[in-house]
Amino acid sequence: MFSALRKSLQSQPSAQQIQANVLAGLTVGVIALPLSMALAIASGVPPQHGLYTALVAGIVIALSGGSKVNISGPTAAFVVILLPIVQQYGLGGLLMAGFMAGFILIFMGLGRLGKFIEIVPYPVTVGFTAGIGVVIATFQIKDFLGLQVAAVDGHYLAKLAALIQALPSVDWREALIGALTLAILLVWPKFRSKIPGHLIALLVGSLSAYLLSLGLSEFSVATIGSRFSYSLDGLSGSGIPPLLPQFEWPWNLPGADGTPLGLSFELIRQLLPAALTIAILGSLESLLCAVVADGMSGKKHNPNDELIGQGIGNIVAPLLGGIPATAAIARTAANVKSGGSMPLASVVHGLFILLSILLLAPILSYIPMASMAALLLMVAWNMSEAKHFVRTLKVAPKDDIIVLLLCFSLTVLFDMTIAVAVGMGMAAMLFIKRSVSLTQAAAIEDSHEGYQLPDKVMLYDINGPLFFGSAQKALKTITSVRPEVRVIILDMTEVTLIDMSAIVAMESIAKDLEQRKIGLVINGLLPRMILKLRRAGIRKHSGSVAFSRNLEDSFAIANKML
Repeated sequence: MFSALRKSLQSQPSAQQIQANVLAGLTVGVIALPLSMALAIASGVPPQHGLYTALVAGIVIALSGGSKVNISGPTAAFVVILLPIVQQYGLGGLLMAGFMAGFILIFMGLGRLGKFIEIVPYPVTVGFTAGIGVVIATFQIKDFLGLQVAAVDGHYLAKLAALIQALPSVDWREALIGALTLAILLVWPKFRSKIPGHLIALLVGSLSAYLLSLGLSEFSVATIGSRFSYSLDGLSGSGIPPLLPQFEWPWNLPGADGTPLGLSFELIRQLLPAALTIAILGSLESLLCAVVADGMSGKKHNPNDELIGQGIGNIVAPLLGGIPATAAIARTAANVKSGGSMPLASVVHGLFILLSILLLAPILSYIPMASMAALLLMVAWNMSEAKHFVRTLKVAPKDDIIVLLLCFSLTVLFDMTIAVAVGMGMAAMLFIKRSVSLTQAAAIEDSHEGYQLPDKVMLYDINGPLFFGSAQKALKTITSVRPEVRVIILDMTEVTLIDMSAIVAMESIAKDLEQRKIGLVINGLLPRMILKLRRAGIRKHSGSVAFSRNLEDSFAIANKML
């Protein structure tokens, strides 16, 4: 645990490195500030909960995790998971699910499952991230165009139909602000300025909203202040409360019906699937982010420590109003490019968020919702990885294209959890299919590798892994031999794996051949695999079964059996 922090302290950073990390943290803080609010809104909760997440989880995970440069907080990948939880269980249910996910992440880290996350196939990852991007982008159309939609509920197609029906209600002022914000987000990177484009875009969007409201008694466009309000300890207002996050157990917070959830086994049972989904996606996102960051920074993360750190952060954050968090690739990349090289940068980023809450809350309330929607449209486009999606369609094998499209479609039309589960299952079946094709068994009756076969001896050359998918295919022909054959030699020099299905098949073959008084010589099998066969009881047939190291010994044993 805490490996990133320990390594950073042991390296004895110089004053120049500390300064670079402070500046990197400030840069990332400017980027994370609007993103955290936008992602919280997209997840169905007030914007301050996104800020609390970046503040608390960003600091805690950086100090307790296994990556020196990861920046954690709310991410776009979580939106499609969190929004249904909020709709069904309210804010309290969401924080409770995140709290539970934290413990699952810790167990995953303690169980050293960090390396296993890397086995998720590329088409599955690209498929569900592209699907998430499409869903997020679709949900932003309402605020981007100022549509008058009573409710956007139900499945994706129903939501899309509701948005299309509401298109005649477009508010030109909202659309203009959204378009200006989006244009700046698209154009600003070309200037190669050190000032983040998010900041400039939101400033222009807010200024446009102000100019469009001149002469009116109140803002004519929806803003964070007009959309959200708060009431804490007798203090009420609009927008974001300029207060430190308050400690509260998640089960004491209101559910979807407005009443406190209450801690119960039934609540835990209902939220467990959501918590598992959050933990699995969080582990995927954080470790993929760490791998990308390693390539950019030249550093090496500890995947199991990173999972534990993510778990600790997701346990602490909900206690202070934070929604589920994980490492964010965009913010982490900005951190590395800005000179971040140790957890100090993430701590500074969290402290910047804290000061923004205390000092800039009234100003943040003037940010238009159309600008926030434009920001999320950019996030959705970036996470969709359209170039990788199209490239995969062009160059990938047919089976991988099927997996990609399946994951994408299921994510958009149904649920990301279903998409990942089905995608992983489909990828596993295709992998088994390919592996089965690598296993071959050929009957040889005359000569093999320069050796002439004795009379009444038949040799089978078996290559590849013998597992549940290939064992029956490779071994089924061995039992059907000519009547005059008295000894069978299995050349298994190139067999790389034997599982329980293959062991049972081998045992069945040995018993069948023994009953028919046919000897069996197993050649070239690795010692660890021979041990497995003997443990399974094949050694009990010692009169009719023998093991050899090479073909010369096999033929000598076969002659003795004859």
